[in-house]
Amino acid sequence: MDTDDGIEEVFSRSGGPGGQHVNKVSTAVTLRHLASGISVTVSDSRSQGRNRAIARDRLADKLAAAAREKKLVSLAEAARNRRRKAKRSRGTKAVLVEGKRRRGETKKLRAKVVG
Repeated sequence: MDTDDGIEEVFSRSGGPGGQHVNKVSTAVTLRHLASGISVTVSDSRSQGRNRAIARDRLADKLAAAAREKKLVSLAEAARNRRRKAKRSRGTKAVLVEGKRRRGETKKLRAKVVG
């Protein structure tokens, strides 16, 4: 059954304790958020209504956690790009050039002596 807020509800028989009631009545609730594909199944209670409420709460928690994770990933990506695009300071450039100059001198000393 689809609801108007993009959540699909499926009811099934739950197992475990609860006796004949849980064996005869579809009390387990599975909610799936269609946009994200996140799914939650609850069969904690003998009551379908209570299981629906619990499932909605758990689905809301999962969606919030997914949104937080997505935000953290985008912030980390932005920080990574900022660091990648940052210009080197004059001092850092000087150190790099000095290292290259020394390396070049070392290589020149390896050259064969002609004569």
